[in-house]
Amino acid sequence: MPTHEPAHEKIDAALLTGVSETALLTLNGRAYQAGLPDAIIDDPMAIKLVASIDFDFAKFGRKGQEMALRSLAVDRCAIRYLASHPNATVVALAEGFQTSFWRLNTALPDAQFRWVSIDLPPVIELRRRLLPPSPRSTELAQSALDYSWMDKIDSTNGVFITAEGLLMYLQPHEALGLIGECARRFPGGQMFFDVPPTIVKKLAPRGMRSSKHYRVPPMPFSLSVRQLAHLTSTVPGVRAVHDVPIPRGRGWFFGTLFPAFWRCPPIKPFRGAYALLEFG
Repeated sequence: MPTHEPAHEKIDAALLTGVSETALLTLNGRAYQAGLPDAIIDDPMAIKLVASIDFDFAKFGRKGQEMALRSLAVDRCAIRYLASHPNATVVALAEGFQTSFWRLNTALPDAQFRWVSIDLPPVIELRRRLLPPSPRSTELAQSALDYSWMDKIDSTNGVFITAEGLLMYLQPHEALGLIGECARRFPGGQMFFDVPPTIVKKLAPRGMRSSKHYRVPPMPFSLSVRQLAHLTSTVPGVRAVHDVPIPRGRGWFFGTLFPAFWRCPPIKPFRGAYALLEFG
């Protein structure tokens, strides 16, 4: 069994690089938002994680609401699925340092769902050292593109798959292949993922800067809202595609303007998207 470090000892996360390092970026943003007096997300585990990790989080610069809002969107979709499939298995692909398991445990009375966290070995090693174990949670140290993880998923009571902050970093054939294989293997399940605006890969082929000290890795994959809708006819097993609304945040911009921008039909071809797929 993995041993968990004493709370007062910080764990060095400097071994994480590339896409894996972005897990620390989103964790820091979520923890910052959760720690504010007018917090938009209740995520005490994220706050504890940041306090337990030895890393230069300041280099990331941004700690914006968008990171917490995406997690809220995932949670809401998962809660709806688990309301009708209380014993389902939730599969978190490239989970990084997401803390959805604990948020959903708090949100759902008498939670019974099972959780499978999948990520590369360095990330899983840190998760095991930093996060408390649960008899309902399992970690698999492998790439989401190594489809052998699918053989280890109990789909008897339903499957909800999250790919939060993953697909945009894959090549198009990898991302679409993963979606297609999930649809084939888990009929009756659902899958949540997010994509940036399609113009990002053209404007920032080397990746976007979040600060003068950090550049987010390139994002070669994206689909517009219209292209996402076409997955029902281009990917066998995808029964429905939902364009998930962005949750309302704090303040005038994230509380009013951005949600209205997200809903505005003329803007849809140019914005990113939260997609919820139904398999069947």
